[in-house]
Amino acid sequence: MKDKTGATKKTAERRSKILELLDEKGQVNVNDLSESLGVSEVTIRNDLDRLEQNKLLVRAHGGAFKTSNITLTVTEKKKINLDLKRLIGKKAASLIQEEDSIILDSGTTTFEISNNLGGFSKLTVISNALDIVNNLSNYDNIDVFMPGGYLKEFSMSLVGPMAERNFKQLFCNKLFLGVDAIKPKIGVFTHHMEEAYLNQIMITIADEVIVVADSTKFKKSGLAFICGFSEIDKIITDSNIEREDREFLEKNNIEVIIAE
Repeated sequence: MKDKTGATKKTAERRSKILELLDEKGQVNVNDLSESLGVSEVTIRNDLDRLEQNKLLVRAHGGAFKTSNITLTVTEKKKINLDLKRLIGKKAASLIQEEDSIILDSGTTTFEISNNLGGFSKLTVISNALDIVNNLSNYDNIDVFMPGGYLKEFSMSLVGPMAERNFKQLFCNKLFLGVDAIKPKIGVFTHHMEEAYLNQIMITIADEVIVVADSTKFKKSGLAFICGFSEIDKIITDSNIEREDREFLEKNNIEVIIAE
């Protein structure tokens, strides 16, 4: 009979070392961990997956980031699954028409949409995200509206009664909604109640609601409910979405668009 105790101890020591490196550096790389700890990259990925399940880190393409529950900064979040977010942002921008009015919700995936709007002759963008508005200031052809509110620094977004009141006075053709979690049979979620309520208002003033989220969001958890699937028209995600998740969405009359 194999001695599982020794293997379990080695696994625990290795994962403890990974967490120590995260505390020191803020992020780790699969290749580097494999070399420094003397195990395969597959083993390291399994370690990172298990640590993420225990909410001790956040997985990213090629490695992981340190997390204190859900307090990653916008800068840190932008690095997570960046290649996928760029693909989704480009695909989302292809759905926009000249002279559209759109809402870009705060978020790192919606930020990538803002990187792809330079080719329009006339476009109106409404956003509550400081980083997105700042990015859009580089374009002369875009009319930008910022409804105001008070700043949530962790997300660089404006929320609260002023933002809610001003959004209710507006209308848009398309809402691009970033979310923190997608729960089949329930709906989409974010981590914060104020943002969820503002998202609900955005949904009421939009002709079309388009969720932009990479496939890992189907495995995440969120505290604050935004809406059910009946209020979503399209979801733009990546090719890693599981078949059962895609089939569920399509059965609920949501068009699933794969960014490739």
